[in-house]
This record gives sequence, C-alpha cells and structure tokens, in this order.
Amino acid sequence: MDSYDNYTSDEAAYSTLALVFLVSFGILVVVAVISWVLIAIPLSALFRKTGIEPWKAWVPFYSTYTWLRLGGQNGNWVWLALIPYGGTVTGIINYIGMYRTGKAFGKESGFLVLGIFLPWVWLFILGYGRDEYRPELIAAAGLPGPLEGYGARVPAAQPPAAQQFPPPAGPPVPPATHNEPTPPPADR
Repeated sequence: MDSYDNYTSDEAAYSTLALVFLVSFGILVVVAVISWVLIAIPLSALFRKTGIEPWKAWVPFYSTYTWLRLGGQNGNWVWLALIPYGGTVTGIINYIGMYRTGKAFGKESGFLVLGIFLPWVWLFILGYGRDEYRPELIAAAGLPGPLEGYGARVPAAQPPAAQQFPPPAGPPVPPATHNEPTPPPADR
C-alpha cells in the first residue's frame, strides 16, 4: 500500500468522526430544548397559580432561582449548578422546596417521589390541576413559608435609626409668639 491510500482512508475516518459528532451534538441540543420546554410550560402555570410572573419560568437559571424561592429556599443555590457536582446539591435543595410547595397544595410526602423522578408530570399536576395553592398549610406543617409569590415571608421592617443631632449651641430659643399682647404686670 502506498501512502496516498492511507491518507484518503484517514481523511474518510476524520470526516465520519466529525459527522458522528455533529449528529450527536444535534440530538443532544434537540433533547435539551424538549426538556426545557417540558419543564417551562408547566412551571409557568405553577408560577401563575402561586402569584409569580409566568415569564420567569422561561429564563434559564432565573427559573430555578425563582422555583427555589417558591419552596422557601435561598435562590442563590442555583449558582452551584455551574460547579461540577454542584447541580446535585441544587437538586436536593430544590426537592426540599418541592416538598414544601406540595404541602401548600395539600399533597402528602409521597407526592415528592413523583417530583423527583418525573418533575414535568409533578409540575403539570400542580400547575394545571384543580388543587388550590394555600401557603398557610406550609406554616401549619411547621415549615418556613415561600420567599416569593403568595404567602411570601416578608422580613420584619426595621425601625429607622434615631437621628442623632448635636446639642444646640447657646441658650435655648423661646417659642415664637403670634403677636399677642402681653398681659399687664400684676400689682404686688
């Protein structure tokens, strides 16, 4: 065999490998978009039902941030998903929030199992189902309430700090009078 035949077979192998890579990447993108839509549609319905603007469900990372807050969790946990294996931590914290959200809809803890394995089905049932969102059920179960939406915990208002003014310089100024006549001095 001469070197020219090896060159063409290597070129064919590289082009086949590139084609396999592109097709695999294309399939991955299609699956990711389908998964995103399968989550965003019912999540927007859930957000609408719980008093959160539905458009937030369509924004990547912000939807998870809002979903965490709906479950009474700090939304900043979403940033762990950018670190390897951090998405697992974010997912576990989201499951805790899903449990609390399920409680607000009157669901038992077994309903969370559906949310863990089939989250889009869990979201469809809560977002489009007939169950009413009652955040007071979360507090009745002894759990902290949501941080966003109906029933959101609002931090207690802090009283304004007392303003410290320097003491006035000099003698105190008498109050202003309204040009009233002064009474005559009393005789002794």
